[in-house]
Amino acid sequence: MDAYDGGSNARQGPDGPQGPTAPGGTAGPDGPAAPGAPTPSVGLAEPDPPVEPDPPVEPDPTAEPDPAPGPRAGVAALSLRYQIGVALALAVVAIGACAHLGMTFLHVAPPNTVTREHGKAVDDWIYPEFEQNWKLFAPNPLQQNISIQVRAEVRDGEGGSLTTGWYDLSAEDGRAIDGNLLPSHTRQNELRRAWDFFLATHDGENRPVGLRGSLSESYLRRIVVLRLDRDDAVRAATGGGGAVERVQVRSRTSNVPPPKWSREKVSTTAAYRELPWWRVPADEAGGGVR
Repeated sequence: MDAYDGGSNARQGPDGPQGPTAPGGTAGPDGPAAPGAPTPSVGLAEPDPPVEPDPPVEPDPTAEPDPAPGPRAGVAALSLRYQIGVALALAVVAIGACAHLGMTFLHVAPPNTVTREHGKAVDDWIYPEFEQNWKLFAPNPLQQNISIQVRAEVRDGEGGSLTTGWYDLSAEDGRAIDGNLLPSHTRQNELRRAWDFFLATHDGENRPVGLRGSLSESYLRRIVVLRLDRDDAVRAATGGGGAVERVQVRSRTSNVPPPKWSREKVSTTAAYRELPWWRVPADEAGGGVR
């Protein structure tokens, strides 16, 4: 029998012993599929299951309801007529404040076109209620060297008197300040402010003007007596056993020379202003030269 023969004499096809796939079916490993069986799809993904909507949120019966809007406060609570009045009042205050600040700025600023044109109006606004005693931008920097000098009439231990030479107290302050990273306020300002105080309360003839004239004399006198007490040269001149009876103060003023590149010509000759002799009271003399 031929090897290609099967259980029957029918010749087998090339698709195997089971034969070709039956129409309308699929061939499985165990045999041809049953006629009319559904053909499975190949390479197609199964659709996602439908998404169920979230259940509705039930309101919380314990939650407090939103509070009702309260009554309006402040300016918003006023009627329209009063709101307009408040706005006008604030506008007037703002304009007045800006005008005052502007007048004060022009008063303390260096001379300029506005102050030269409207200086009287500025002064009428400032004086006397809003008087200012300071200036802006240092419009008048010092252009002079002013030194304060003093000499004393000292009673020695034998009953005689001795007049010392002039001692430059400003020069002593300058030497104490030079090279000092933290100079004392006393060295920098005490003597200078005392002299400025004296000049502001005295006329050109060294006569006091106003009630503060005698006060400025006492202040300046006490400062120079205390400085003489600490001066080693005065103690050496009197042998350390005298007391200051009278003092005389003078100022030495000289112009600051201009720089070499400037063509400005100024006099460097010193001008002196000598004050009269002041008698030192006994209580102050006790703190003088010993």
